[in-house]
This record gives sequence, structure tokens and C-alpha cells, in this order.
Amino acid sequence: MSAPLRLGLVGCGRLAECGYAPAAARAKGVAIVAVSDPDRARRGLLAGKLGAPSFARTSEMFAAVALDGLVICSTPEHHEEAANEAAAAGLTALVEKPPAPDAAGALRLAALSPAPYAAFNRRFDQGVELAGQVPAAGDLELHLILHYRRASWRPLQRGEDALLDLGPHLVDLALVLTGAVPLAVRAHAARERAGIALATSRGTVQIECATNRPYQELVEICDSKGRRIARASRGGHVRGVAGRLAPGAHPLVRSLTAQLEAYGRALRGEDPGLLATAVEGAAVMCVLDAARRSDAVGGDTRPVEADRPHQVAY
Repeated sequence: MSAPLRLGLVGCGRLAECGYAPAAARAKGVAIVAVSDPDRARRGLLAGKLGAPSFARTSEMFAAVALDGLVICSTPEHHEEAANEAAAAGLTALVEKPPAPDAAGALRLAALSPAPYAAFNRRFDQGVELAGQVPAAGDLELHLILHYRRASWRPLQRGEDALLDLGPHLVDLALVLTGAVPLAVRAHAARERAGIALATSRGTVQIECATNRPYQELVEICDSKGRRIARASRGGHVRGVAGRLAPGAHPLVRSLTAQLEAYGRALRGEDPGLLATAVEGAAVMCVLDAARRSDAVGGDTRPVEADRPHQVAY
């Protein structure tokens, strides 16, 4: 077997600590060999877990360590800077969701050469479970829910609102499972809760997000007459919010492990399977931009096409 690909990791927050670090220890074909973060304590903690050197800046990491790829899981407003540095170094990055705070930033990422991949880990959970169950043609009705209590995650920063935190996962799942083109959006969004009604080329999608409710995930797909075609659910009180779980036991680890392995295949020029492209990440952000515009005018319908500088579709 060839040596594992050498990955750098940018951003040493809770997702890196509870998700990517244990996932990398399990993933086949890849290894995290260096980390960077401006926070000395955070990068020191993660470096100790991984047995890897740490750096305050990504540029310092590139200068000191030979890398094959870069996982970017810093806060969204810093994704573009790190992705630009990776592209300048000839590296194809993996950028955590949301790829950028808005569609304009996500489209700039998609225009990089080499373009990064977008990290939508639910593809490797519910996406895998439902793949093949959705008909290739015909109108559909989808209902997607993602709730959790942000306080249980013990975030280091206040973080995104519910729409930007959870909305990308659900919009992405709806589009990738159906192959639909997003057309128009109605939305209401608050800090901790958001609702989206999305019209697509294959029917309607209802999305519910909350960061102040007990953990629940649901993807339900019905035909145009309301007959269920496919369903995947997770729920109840997860025995183990991030702060109470044994290392490597967080539910994210399984899907992040599969995602890292898919990223490794992509870097080797092999089939990456469900790994999302930067263009797909931009399509998701175009939908969320339209949702924000809808919320700003009291939930009136806003077209997705008007929110994208050029055509972006799955």
C-alpha cells in the first residue's frame, strides 16, 4: 500500500478536535501531519492529539511541511484566504461547509485553480443511506429537519446563525439526492431557527433548522401525491454531546472519516464518489443568499437565479 497522503489542517476549533482529528486517525490513505491556527492554546491542543507540528499561519505551515492536501475548517470568513493560499501552492483543498459566508465568496472559491472540494459530511451519512432510492424523474416533495443544541457543542465562538450553520447541509442533501435545479425560495430566519420553502425543477423542499432544540435529523422524500419514497432519520437525545463523549465517539466521526477517504481518492485522481465540488457548494450558497433576501422582505418569494452571477447547478 502506498504511503498515506499528507494533509494540513487549518482551524483548530471544536470540529477539528471532535471530528477531523479522530476521523483522520481512522481514515485510510490520509494523515494529518500539520495544523495551523492563530490561537496558540488551540493549535497546541490539537497538535498534541495528532503528534504533529503546529503553526500560527498557513503560510508558515506550507514553508515548513510538504503537503498533498489541505483541510480548511476555520470560521467561514477565513475559508477563502486559506483556499487561495492552497491554490497558489498547487494544492486542492477541502473546505468545510459553508464554503464561504455568501454566494459571491463561494463562487470565487469555485473559480480557483485547482478548485477546492466542499465538505458536506451529511452526504456520507444520510446521502449514502438514501442513494439509489430516489427516482431519476418525476416531481417530488421533500421534508428535511436538522436540530441540535449549540450549547451542548460548547463552541469556542458564537458562530453562525441557524441558516448558515445548518442550512447548507440540508440544501445540499435536497439537491444532490434529487439532481434538481433550485428555482425560488421563501424563508424566515432568526438567530436560532430558520425555515425554508424551496421550489426546484423537481418539486418542493421544506427545510427546518434549529440550534436550540434537542437533536433530530430527518430526510423524507415523497412523490407528488405524498406517498413516501425514502426516509432517513436520527433523533432523540444523543448520548454524548461533544463535551461528554469519549475521544473519537462523536457521531460526526464516521461521516468525516468517509469524507476524508473520498478526498484522498480525489487527490489521487480516483473516483471521489459523493464528495462535493466547489461549484455545488456555490449552488448551495446561492440558495441561502436568496433565503436571506426573502427573510429581509417578510418571507416573500425570491428567485434563486437572480442571486447568482452565472448559472450554477448540480
